[in-house]
Amino acid sequence: MTKKKSNSVWGFLLSLLPVIAGLVLLISDSSLQQALRNQLFDQYQRWYPRVYSEAPVRVVDIDDESLARLGQWPWPRTQIAAMVDTLGKAGVAAVGFDVMFSEPDRTSPQAAINLWQLQGAQRDLLARLPDHDAVLAQTLKRSDAVVGFALERSDKATSGPMPAAKSRFVYAGEPQNAWLHNFTGAVASLPAIESAAAGNGALTFVPDGDGVVRRVPVVLAINGQPVGTLAGEVLRVAQGAKNVMLKSTAENAGLAEIRIADTTIPTTPQGEIWVHYSRPVPERYIPAWKVLDGTVAPDQLSGNIILVGTSAQGLMDLRFNPFGLMPGVEAHAQALEQILTNHYLERPSWAKGLEALLLLVVGALAAWLALKLRAMQAALVTAAMMVVLSGGGWLLFRHQGLLLDSATPTIGVLLSFVLASLWHHLSSEREQRWIKQAFSRYVSPNRVSHLVDNPDAMELGGKRQECSFIFTDLAGFTSLMERMDPSDAVVLLNNYLDEMIAIAFRHDGTLDRIVGDAVAIMFSAPVPQADFRKRALACALEMDTFANAYVSKLAAEGVQFGKTRIGVHSGDVIVGNFGGSNMFDYRALGDPVNTAARLESVNKHLGTRMCVSEAIMADCPDVPVRPVGQLVLKGKSRALKVFEPVTADLAGRAPLMEYVSAYEVMCSQSPDAMGAFTALLAQWPEDPLVALHHRRLKAGEEGDLMVMDAK
Repeated sequence: MTKKKSNSVWGFLLSLLPVIAGLVLLISDSSLQQALRNQLFDQYQRWYPRVYSEAPVRVVDIDDESLARLGQWPWPRTQIAAMVDTLGKAGVAAVGFDVMFSEPDRTSPQAAINLWQLQGAQRDLLARLPDHDAVLAQTLKRSDAVVGFALERSDKATSGPMPAAKSRFVYAGEPQNAWLHNFTGAVASLPAIESAAAGNGALTFVPDGDGVVRRVPVVLAINGQPVGTLAGEVLRVAQGAKNVMLKSTAENAGLAEIRIADTTIPTTPQGEIWVHYSRPVPERYIPAWKVLDGTVAPDQLSGNIILVGTSAQGLMDLRFNPFGLMPGVEAHAQALEQILTNHYLERPSWAKGLEALLLLVVGALAAWLALKLRAMQAALVTAAMMVVLSGGGWLLFRHQGLLLDSATPTIGVLLSFVLASLWHHLSSEREQRWIKQAFSRYVSPNRVSHLVDNPDAMELGGKRQECSFIFTDLAGFTSLMERMDPSDAVVLLNNYLDEMIAIAFRHDGTLDRIVGDAVAIMFSAPVPQADFRKRALACALEMDTFANAYVSKLAAEGVQFGKTRIGVHSGDVIVGNFGGSNMFDYRALGDPVNTAARLESVNKHLGTRMCVSEAIMADCPDVPVRPVGQLVLKGKSRALKVFEPVTADLAGRAPLMEYVSAYEVMCSQSPDAMGAFTALLAQWPEDPLVALHHRRLKAGEEGDLMVMDAK
């Protein structure tokens, strides 16, 4: 497996970490996963609440106005009995109380006798009055009413009385009681009231961890035994049924549905229904005071299931739904409305498996796309997949009433894509660095960096710019190749060129070309350099120092390596990309380029190692040089003043001051020039410039102008 392929595999595996984490969350159904899923389902409801439609369910509301008119709660049980009588005469289907009757009425005659400690006639008179709880019990016996009890959980075993069972539970399939929400005890209504009522149901909700009531139970359990709830019991009593059928799923993984008479209720495995809340509507509520004073229209009551509850702030029976606070009785009412209109939200048993499959497949695909495609292409495709996931979940809720968690797969896909994109980016950076390093072996590093930072610089064309140029050539390399084994000579040459180019790069020079043993370096292109002349001269001097040291080192090893000749010049050129649409070269075109090359080659005629033009020296006044002369180079018509740097290793050369004095005499065309150079030559016979000018003067030439008839 190649390194690049191995990196892709590791990147793909790393990118699957969010997918794996999401799968763990889905399978374990952790609290974090539940919270995320619930928030999504709440948002669905806020976007698309259930449209309220007329259903035979009403809430008789013990609201703040009723308390203001009729007095504080609890009202006398005789008043409750009067309400039940009124509702019964109006022909309601059933009455369910979302209030507790767990304690004796404190307004009953016997309670008054005990409270006031009455004696004699007053005591006898009150004792003959009917007990309020008994009055309510008698009223309940002749009505279709359901009372309630509250369930509780305790770590200690509960030994108190259990609520009276009014319904009979039958099973279709294996009993699934272990799946029901289980409680250990209950606070029941008074025995006489409980016994008289046609139904007895739990008033308890099982909200989620954030306190929101999203599901209403139809059946709960006390110590493993099923008990009815207010919604289920009032529905059973309204239909005159005795049995409640609990049907298990095919996999025996909880309940699938609950049947009450002819009504089939699809439920969660725990025996609950998901509530699709509607917005609050006034049609659902009837103030309790209107029922008691007989001002309610008969058609608002006849045939309806009536739930008696409270919205009064002071009674604190308030719950949270996706829209905010609601009276607790409204959750029962909305659940009954859904049952009676056959409107359900369902989270199918296969939902979790589908969510896991989508997370795995789409997450892996997003990671693969991020690693294989261009960034924009991968992002667009991944965004489209995420839209399909999210939109699919919303559309299934909107049109099918299905609760599918698209949030976890979507987030997993997004995180997987981000990780894969990050890996791809880092891998691309590593690859670009490698390419840049490799490319820099063929093209100057500053040129590579410039192209990376300025891609538009790849266009054909050039611009006028002043640059400096260094041309070097190695004398006698051809004969060296003839004397040595070619492979050995190539090694020597490569070592030489490697350091020469490294020196150029250290001075931020641009490698223009390598031709055999010759090197051409350019400064102030592609990136302009304010000190390009100084850079060029400093680079040339370091090259000269290295080349001479290299020659000495090889000479000590018995290898005769040629000396390096260098030409340095500066001027206006056209710099850019030249060629065609298929291939082009970056270089400078103009007379200064040719002049620098001529200055390099003229060294062999002058006996010098380096020739520097006056254009370069204009910016380098501190560098010690001595004038060579005004040269008319081969193919040129104008003279160029040329200098030779005075380096420390130039032994056997005339002292700079003495040479310059003789040179100035020669420039003045004085007859003393011959004597001055004769004296210098006698003292410094190895100085090539002294010998050159002595020969010229001896041949009858005057001044420092020299016309070069050879390259």
